[in-house]
Amino acid sequence: MIKRLAVLLPLALAACGTLPEPFYGNPGPEGARLSIPPAPVLMVPPPAAASLLDAKSAPIYAKDLAAALVNYDIPSIAGAPMKGGWLLTTSASRNGDTITPAYVITGPDGKTYGNQNGAPIAAAAWSQGDPAALNNAATTDAQALSKTLTAINARIQGSNPQSLENRPPRIFIGPVTGAPGDGNHSLPLNLGRDLPGPDDVVVTNPAQADFTVTGNIVVTPGQNGQVMVELDWSVQDANHRKIGQVTQLHPLALADITPYWGDVAAAAATEAATGIQQVIANAVLKKGS
Repeated sequence: MIKRLAVLLPLALAACGTLPEPFYGNPGPEGARLSIPPAPVLMVPPPAAASLLDAKSAPIYAKDLAAALVNYDIPSIAGAPMKGGWLLTTSASRNGDTITPAYVITGPDGKTYGNQNGAPIAAAAWSQGDPAALNNAATTDAQALSKTLTAINARIQGSNPQSLENRPPRIFIGPVTGAPGDGNHSLPLNLGRDLPGPDDVVVTNPAQADFTVTGNIVVTPGQNGQVMVELDWSVQDANHRKIGQVTQLHPLALADITPYWGDVAAAAATEAATGIQQVIANAVLKKGS
């Protein structure tokens, strides 16, 4: 399950001359957190006759195994194989009073990327399709399978020159909405100056981007004649899945952001860039782990 994480950057008020600079400060190491997007889905079809499960028990085991893998952050669905997708097939062998499941991991190219045996299970419980026994077997084997699948992913990504492990991520800055004055223009303009660096590249074509950043500004009445300004920066991956959000919140005089944001936009973009870079860095690190 993908969780929507909103992160509040701690903002320090720093006065400098007569210019409002509410967004300057240190967001700290916990300034941005990440909700990891899922990898390509792994299909888990009902085991065939070679699994020694009957026609009623086979789909039950497939559902148990897929659900157990999801608990280890392996996006999995019980169902028929999909063209161009990853596949986990199950067979089994009997040795006396025990049965040992065996698993094969097949890639989109039809090649075998991994083989793994499961934990032995009582033959009678397996053959009779005992629900508790099947669920326990799926839960037990999913842990080891998740490690194997993670290692396969790391090996593939490490050998791919276009992998994010081997090049800087490409970021597209999308629209900013809801800002009074010129904020919808000045905020992304300033963010485009702060995001690029040795670890990140900003692109102008969204089709080339690994990540897209969009902003939404909400201004509500505050106290003492001020307004409360909330800037929410959402980060999505190339599949349009939200992986994180950086939120900035501070009271301002409306005159500070209308008609022009000026130095407030520059300061806000600088702090937002720090959080966004951390979200993306965590995403790249997770993909390679």
